[in-house]
Amino acid sequence: MIKFFCFLPACVIIFFSSCNSVRENRPYVFLTNSSKYFLLPSEKIEENMDSYQLVSASYGDMDYILNAWVKADKDGMEMILMNELGANMGELSYRDGSVSFSSPVFPQSLIGEYVVADFQLCFYNASALREALADSGLSFEDTGNRRRILQGKTVVIEIEKSQNTVKLVNNLRGYAYTLEGYYK
Repeated sequence: MIKFFCFLPACVIIFFSSCNSVRENRPYVFLTNSSKYFLLPSEKIEENMDSYQLVSASYGDMDYILNAWVKADKDGMEMILMNELGANMGELSYRDGSVSFSSPVFPQSLIGEYVVADFQLCFYNASALREALADSGLSFEDTGNRRRILQGKTVVIEIEKSQNTVKLVNNLRGYAYTLEGYYK
């Protein structure tokens, strides 16, 4: 019996560290300097998407406009980025818990996991986001057409959704996206 009680703590430690290592193997981003957000599985998407999007982005004093074809469902996400003439500017994929991003135009410092995280914050299931953000030490507010991610009382990210437009503003990092297409 004493051997069992000596062995039990080791089993508990192994169990909890193995659960944590599964989570650690998932891609993640830092939504704040100290908040690690693990990307959610693809099946947490609210509605399937297979449509053209006009993307307007700003970072500091630079503005970008590009076109994107986005296909997202429970199996993953594919995004093809194009200029006004239809030339390929990059491709992003999130499948089976893995992110792939390649672009002949965008700098290598643009990390695909951050684009996927922003997409998830806009289009994934609110209850799944709330749980994942709470695990990151952040809170999540969702009123249906407006989402906010907060660290304490500070609004880190704001998202406004309408039938045809989604706008994400990252107050901490100083960038914004506007996606124009069809949304429910």
